[in-house]
Amino acid sequence: MIADLRIVPDDLTGPEILALLQLHLDDMHQWSPPQSVHAMPAERLRQPDLAFFSAWAREGERETLAGCGAIKHLGEEHGELKSMRAAPEYRGRGVGKAILDRLLAEARARGYTRVSLETGRPAPFHPAQALYRANGFVECAPFGDYVSDDFSMCMTREL
Repeated sequence: MIADLRIVPDDLTGPEILALLQLHLDDMHQWSPPQSVHAMPAERLRQPDLAFFSAWAREGERETLAGCGAIKHLGEEHGELKSMRAAPEYRGRGVGKAILDRLLAEARARGYTRVSLETGRPAPFHPAQALYRANGFVECAPFGDYVSDDFSMCMTREL
């Protein structure tokens, strides 16, 4: 667990966040069939229906990007988690949980009663699935334009 982690709204203009998002997109294209890549580029994440956050870890005198995440407005009472990603050197250190907690707080502040997400089924996505399950998410029927198949699954949590 990282003792000093700062999670803040981000305008997606800094080189560190753009590099992490590119890594995320590259990984999604590596692990996912083309029709199942739902990760968004920075331009899409800057749109007003999304709130994007970055997590910064202070270790000594240095502050480094530890991860990111976004919440997308789907409806008056429903939000979707997007672009949840811990930087490689911060995986397994509680960054994902901290970002998830921040996004759920944002969802509550917006008055959402439900938060949903789409993720993959194969092994590279098992850590994400475990994080979501440990925090009250359950598999659900597809929402929006998503489909449930051998690769993709949707999860939701009531708030």
